[in-house]
Amino acid sequence: MIDDILKNTLEVVSVEELKEVMEKKDKRAYIGFEPSGKIHLGHYLQIRKMIDLQNAGFDVVILLADLHAYLNQKGTMEEIKELAEYNKRCFEAMGVKAEYVYGSEFQLDKEYTLDVYKLALKTTLKRARRSMEVIAREDENPKVAEVIYPIMQVNDIKHLNVDVAVGGMEQRKIHMLARELLPSLGYKAPVCIHNPVLTGLDGEGKMSSSKGNFIAVDDEPDVIKSKIKKAYCPAKVVEGNPIMEIAKYFLEYPLTIKRPEKYGGDLVVNSYEELEKIFTEGKLHPMDLKNAVAEELIEMLSPIREKLQ
Repeated sequence: MIDDILKNTLEVVSVEELKEVMEKKDKRAYIGFEPSGKIHLGHYLQIRKMIDLQNAGFDVVILLADLHAYLNQKGTMEEIKELAEYNKRCFEAMGVKAEYVYGSEFQLDKEYTLDVYKLALKTTLKRARRSMEVIAREDENPKVAEVIYPIMQVNDIKHLNVDVAVGGMEQRKIHMLARELLPSLGYKAPVCIHNPVLTGLDGEGKMSSSKGNFIAVDDEPDVIKSKIKKAYCPAKVVEGNPIMEIAKYFLEYPLTIKRPEKYGGDLVVNSYEELEKIFTEGKLHPMDLKNAVAEELIEMLSPIREKLQ
């Protein structure tokens, strides 16, 4: 079970603590999402980890972080609520069985607010801002909200009563802040699981609905093919190559890559490691790789798309 949890993670702080938590009868893991436009492969990668935890006996909590989204200037509360309901439908279609909690359901309570004030006294302005460097919207004149946000996220772990916090590597600084500060409130330091952040299809930064460089989980087959065809995929290069990342984290092996006979015919690849080797050696053309990835994604996302229609 623990091997499934550790697979495709970049970091677990710490593995020994995770093993201890797994011995508990009742154990809870959470991930928070700011309600956003389209749910894409970057979200799906995180949800798949929550499914791994669910299969290992964890109760899974998904925080629909409406107040966090509001602080991060993602729209009015009404707009955010509408997006959150759509996001919830997408996550359910992915197959995770979770307890869904809106931030506004508990983040306005008296006890929660008092804990925010306590944490604010233990956190420097510089530390709070630094923890938000990858998460906050770019703003030449940042709002005070940018330092309230991480303190609330630390507090969420206590008030959701979770043992494990999950997120992409951009969450690391906030998670480390939580591990440092929560014991001072009489709460245990959480185990933190950090997953990869997918590169956008344009090869520039992370996959993001606001940047338009994503594959949505409900994209139609022709849209997926078109997006993959245009995606950044330099020959022989793995680092920062979004198509290779998709092949690593989403495709199942053995994988059959269909090619015309004049280009060597069909190719059976038994593992991602083998795929990486033949690609870096120039034995697989980027377009053949793209075609295979597109076909596999279409098949993988088909059940999700059907549930959302």
